[in-house]
Amino acid sequence: MPDTPSYKIASAVEPIPPISLPEMEGVKLLNRVDSKYLTNEDTLVGVLEDALAAGYRALEAEGERISPYNSIYYDTEGMKMFLDHHNRRLVRQKVRTRVYVNSGDAFLEIKRKNNHGRTKKKRTPIPLSEMEGFASDPMAVEYLEKHSDFKAEMISPVLSTEFNRITLVNPAKTERLTIDTSLLFTNFRTGKKASLEDAVIIELKQDGHAPSPMKRILLDHRVKPVRVSKYCIAVTLTDGGVKHNRFKIKVRNIEKTINKHIAAI
Repeated sequence: MPDTPSYKIASAVEPIPPISLPEMEGVKLLNRVDSKYLTNEDTLVGVLEDALAAGYRALEAEGERISPYNSIYYDTEGMKMFLDHHNRRLVRQKVRTRVYVNSGDAFLEIKRKNNHGRTKKKRTPIPLSEMEGFASDPMAVEYLEKHSDFKAEMISPVLSTEFNRITLVNPAKTERLTIDTSLLFTNFRTGKKASLEDAVIIELKQDGHAPSPMKRILLDHRVKPVRVSKYCIAVTLTDGGVKHNRFKIKVRNIEKTINKHIAAI
């Protein structure tokens, strides 16, 4: 489980009006553009205050507006999915299971990136018991083979990423914002753990035809777009035996943002 959300973040989220999951599912982004940002918890408080003033609403699920998540990433023995990303292969995939901790809902998710930089995600429900292994589930195995280039026997769990998430929607429902805090990584193959301390990873999903109030808010707080993958950062921090030269600078950028050194334990 990730750490309990800090008091300052919980206090900044609490006055933001809620939006329900059924309403959230009605937010259709047909010409979706995704952007990621990196900041720290102190700056996030100011971003949330400005989001409140701009009319944003916060997803409320199971009575909570800050929800714990746990994702388990799978890869081959030779770490093909990680290395495809590291080596800048344009067409690549990631396979993970994810549980929404408060509800217990679990999914097998497959993310595919094409050579135009677009990412498409497919997912199917699985029993919670299959988070760390779904090879005995014929439906999950068939789903994996249909939507990815991998068979179940080719991949196994590499690491878990645990974090708390806040999800915001703008008044026009033309953009969604996911805000991940308290990120904790555990590598199953090396046994090492790492925390990103008070770093915050933000992902903005917007309708490419609509103006973005959040982009202006982030710019006002000097929060700039970055290219960052939680999976790749986690592997870089917890597995010194795999090629990760290209991601070292991204770790240093996170350390500068939080003014702390990050090391695996």
